[in-house]
Amino acid sequence: MLPPNAFFQTAWVVNDLQAAMNHWVKTANVGPFFVNAHVRTSNVTYRGQPTGFDHSLALAQAGPVQIELIEQHSDVPSVYRDSYPKGKEGFHHLGCFVDDVAAEVARYQAQGVELAYNGMFGDMRFAYMDTRAQLGHMIEIIEHKPFIDKLFKYVADASVGWDGRDPIRKFPNL
Repeated sequence: MLPPNAFFQTAWVVNDLQAAMNHWVKTANVGPFFVNAHVRTSNVTYRGQPTGFDHSLALAQAGPVQIELIEQHSDVPSVYRDSYPKGKEGFHHLGCFVDDVAAEVARYQAQGVELAYNGMFGDMRFAYMDTRAQLGHMIEIIEHKPFIDKLFKYVADASVGWDGRDPIRKFPNL
């Protein structure tokens, strides 16, 4: 388990999830990727308003760094479209674990950083802070929970000794 506020995840918004995974596998020999198609979140707000949008993501591990690729399917305002309009793609955020999401959000807000997006993934809270003005990208705050630790460990373990076979897999149901 990582210490609080240790960045472990790098994330990109992509136009075509399949193509992006193929590029990472071929170019950087990163894999395998685990795909969560049409992610299900709950209690989601975007800039203080309830929202919902359709997106898929893929996770892989590259040494100590998790790679997340995100494709937004719907054409509605979102934390991803804030950085990249439809048709554009690029680096989006760094992710870190915290024990208290509300306290970390408050810490950022005390510095004038806006809470851009937050909600639940299962029983895990997450929040995106809009640190683009300060850092050039957003920060995702992820609550430590046993199931997310188990999921991320599964993804990381799959990368150890990976031989290039079966580079794209379904998200595990742990």
